[in-house]
Amino acid sequence: MNIGAGYTGDVTVGGPADVRELPDLTITKVAVGPFDNNCYLLRCAATGEQLLIDAANETGTLLRLIGDTGLSTVVTTHRHGDHVQALVDVVAATGARTIAHPLDAPEIPVPTTDPVSDGDEVRVGEVTLRVVHLVGHTPGSVALLYDQGDGAPHLFTGDCLFPGGPGNTFGDAKAFSTLMGDLEAKIFRPLPDTTWIYPGHGKDTTLGVERPHLAEWRARGW
Repeated sequence: MNIGAGYTGDVTVGGPADVRELPDLTITKVAVGPFDNNCYLLRCAATGEQLLIDAANETGTLLRLIGDTGLSTVVTTHRHGDHVQALVDVVAATGARTIAHPLDAPEIPVPTTDPVSDGDEVRVGEVTLRVVHLVGHTPGSVALLYDQGDGAPHLFTGDCLFPGGPGNTFGDAKAFSTLMGDLEAKIFRPLPDTTWIYPGHGKDTTLGVERPHLAEWRARGW
């Protein structure tokens, strides 16, 4: 099992990125202001092709991270404004294709060239990511799963799952129930405790750390 020695995922706005080197994929995490958003640059080891998860803000920071290699794809995990503030400029500078779920795409400030649904695959070079549609934080929120088959999957959850609980459902009991149902059925049930969680804000976690608290989250309602 190789989860990338030395990587912690603890990044701060204005600070350095953290890099995880996997056999087939390099994951670079950076925090941008003013809402402490996480952006993730994925690079295929075999081809050098790159994919960005959430062009949240700080265009210059993101373009420096991308470098001269170029960017093939930007995936927007959901439609909220703090996750798309650099999207127009990043796409204009790189010509990257844009990916989002159709239910959120109309409110994203760049047309979605490649809409995706639950179970679809997104490729970056020779690496395949699977789309997981999670309803509740927004109607069209998506997570991306990279499972290299070594027992330690990697899951980019946007604002649907954080250390300590699910994403904000803004006091909507039905949305909370839907999000919890999707998290349990599509994330916690099929994936192992070793699954590493890369959220849209803040520190990383694992399913093993969070799993014992599912009943507690249900009971508190947020």
